[in-house]
Amino acid sequence: MKGIVDRFEGNMVVIEIDGHTQDIPKDIVDPTVKVSDVVELVDGIWITMKDESATRKKEIKSLMDSVWED
Repeated sequence: MKGIVDRFEGNMVVIEIDGHTQDIPKDIVDPTVKVSDVVELVDGIWITMKDESATRKKEIKSLMDSVWED
């Protein structure tokens, strides 16, 4: 199962999965996970998918650059 980290709220991590947000206990999320990371549930722990997160970040930057061109 994959998702995108939306935000942190206290002891919960809000992850968007298939268009819906779910509150996930922080203790089953790798401590290196950051907001906007693409994450995957592996052996009961949510971990960052580094390549997919980097690709997503580049795509978002490209979109923002095209919107804010001078």
